[in-house]
Amino acid sequence: MNHLRFLKKTAISVLFIGICFQFGCQPKQPLYLSAKGHWQNQYIGKATQIEYPNVDIPSIPEVCDAVPPFTLDNPDPTAMWDLTLEEAIHMALKNSTVIRTLSGVSFSQAGVNGVPGALLQSPASIRTVYDTALVESDPRFGQEAALAAFDAHLDASAKWIKSDTPYRSTTGGTFGIPSDGGVFDIGISKYAATGTRFSLKHSNLYNDPYSTDVQGKGLATWSNYLEGGFVHPLLRGSGLEFNRIAGPNATPGSYNGVVVARISTDQSLNDFEMATRNIVADVEKAYWSLYYAYHRLDSVRSGWRAAQQTYHQTRNHAELGGRRGNAQNLAQSENNLFTFQQQMELAQNNLFNAEQNLRYILGQAASDGRLIRPIDEPITAPMKLDWYSIRCEALFRSPELRKQRWEVKRRELELTASKNFLLPNLDLEAGYRISGAGKDLMGSDSAYNSLTGGNYTGWTVGLTASAPFGWRREQAGARNAQLRLMKEKKLLQEQELELTHQLTESFRAISLQYQQMQTTLGAYRASTAEVLAVQNAYELGETTLDLLLQAQRRKAESETAYYSSVIDYNLAIMTLHYRKGSLLEYNNVCLLEGPWPGKAYFDAQRRARERDAGHYFNYGFTLPNVVSRGAYMQHQNQQTFDSMSYDMMPMVLEGEYEETYDYSMPLPPAPSQMMVDPHSVQQPIPTPVLPRATSPGNTPVSFVAPMVAEPTSTLTPTRNRRYVQ
Repeated sequence: MNHLRFLKKTAISVLFIGICFQFGCQPKQPLYLSAKGHWQNQYIGKATQIEYPNVDIPSIPEVCDAVPPFTLDNPDPTAMWDLTLEEAIHMALKNSTVIRTLSGVSFSQAGVNGVPGALLQSPASIRTVYDTALVESDPRFGQEAALAAFDAHLDASAKWIKSDTPYRSTTGGTFGIPSDGGVFDIGISKYAATGTRFSLKHSNLYNDPYSTDVQGKGLATWSNYLEGGFVHPLLRGSGLEFNRIAGPNATPGSYNGVVVARISTDQSLNDFEMATRNIVADVEKAYWSLYYAYHRLDSVRSGWRAAQQTYHQTRNHAELGGRRGNAQNLAQSENNLFTFQQQMELAQNNLFNAEQNLRYILGQAASDGRLIRPIDEPITAPMKLDWYSIRCEALFRSPELRKQRWEVKRRELELTASKNFLLPNLDLEAGYRISGAGKDLMGSDSAYNSLTGGNYTGWTVGLTASAPFGWRREQAGARNAQLRLMKEKKLLQEQELELTHQLTESFRAISLQYQQMQTTLGAYRASTAEVLAVQNAYELGETTLDLLLQAQRRKAESETAYYSSVIDYNLAIMTLHYRKGSLLEYNNVCLLEGPWPGKAYFDAQRRARERDAGHYFNYGFTLPNVVSRGAYMQHQNQQTFDSMSYDMMPMVLEGEYEETYDYSMPLPPAPSQMMVDPHSVQQPIPTPVLPRATSPGNTPVSFVAPMVAEPTSTLTPTRNRRYVQ
């Protein structure tokens, strides 16, 4: 028997070890009796494969209706689209729910290079008309989130309790005492603007009906109370100013009061204004670049025609055996013709690129068969500028400086709040309670009957205090707020210095470009006269073909250089307005708030009626320090600043500031006289059809903030802007 028992144990041990080696030392796949064998490669590579999101957003018509673009093989438009600069700016703003930008696109004399790609590469960095509303409606740091800290808060609970408590008898053994109960609470609490927390609470308690008193009678089954009170901070967290900056229950370094949230909204409005200013600047750059592309093409085409005429004359002389038709002259004139041909092809392609960039910034289709043609003429008159007026206006109107000043104000408020945290916690508490009890909840012998009798009352008044040892966090918060304020002030000062350097550059650039425009105009006139003189001398045999070809090239180059200087002069004027913050006014653009939802108007009317029916209370002793100086005047060309105090502007404009433009300087032929295809005969131009600046379905687009005046068909010959002290 012992041997059999030993063999049985040995067999069991060997079997156990074998099972361990088979299943415990290496992973095994599970065994399924109903496996069909179709599981291979069903999960391999599935987790990391590239998939397409289930999003169905319809494309806009400008995407779907785009036709093949203009190329050198397809240069003929179906119609010419004559466009003024004012109409272009109006259209760009109407079609700019997403504010496009041409940043990264280089504007050079050779043409417009590159294709905008910011929307594809970094869409999160692009401004939209929704950004300000997103900042204001942020559930963490927006104005509504800051105001929500002062909303009344409701707390309610209902609990049933059943227990059986065991007790040990003195005679031995254990017995249990069952009990039933319930707790029903409801309360409202609210923070005031001063930091005081008010509370009102009502509670009902259900007692064990099985318990009895010493006389064997049943105890009251219901009890309740109504309690109201407040906790008012006397030192830390007290006051209107602190709670409007930091909010209730704030901690050092965390400030999210109503005033701080409002500053964030104002800064987002500044960002929106700068984005609108940037798109207006981009429209003007693209518009004048297309204007220059037309004139460059016309200049090169004129040189090509002259070179073609010279080549044909030289070939005719060669066929007739004349002296001016030798092989050298023929090869030289042919080379000159191909040189102009190459330049003309490049100029034609650059014109198409410039037109596409203007279409992009206008929000139009990349190509619709029409070719945009600028019909406004650039400014060629001198500008009278007063440096001190420009400097003072820029320091007041620059949106970058205004945004930084808001940042300085934010840091000043945070420093004020951080000093409050250096005070200890000292709270005044007070409360009053009315209690009642009864057999039932309602009725003659009820808890509510006893409660309304008001016979059982109590009150509480006291002070609670607490303070940390060392004040490390609080002192660090105050020091951090001081450093942040110092940093923002220094940044503001350096920004002002940088702005004056930029204004100096623009001031100098306007003078330079005007002189360059006059110089290049003189060179253009001289080169035109030179070509006529050399052409006559060549026909009389008094000069060589080489001098004639050089004169033709110099004429084309001087004409191109003149129009380049004209465009540079206009862009210098635009840059000056850009830097001193008056570009939107210069282009008659004003930022306005779009329509509100109907519910907002209903609520505003209700609040107005409440205020009208209320009684006046003097809040003079509770008002915080001044944060804002009021609304910013966007259009100031009719405003006299002598009635404004020093607090409204950092410096008063000195003297008289004038900008006077006329069009007395003669210009070469306008682009309306030019052809597009150098190989085709000019055809009558159909009547242009202005594009719609509407959304799909021909519904007018509502651009939330920017609004401009209706476009005009004529250009005012003189623009006068005057600031008089």
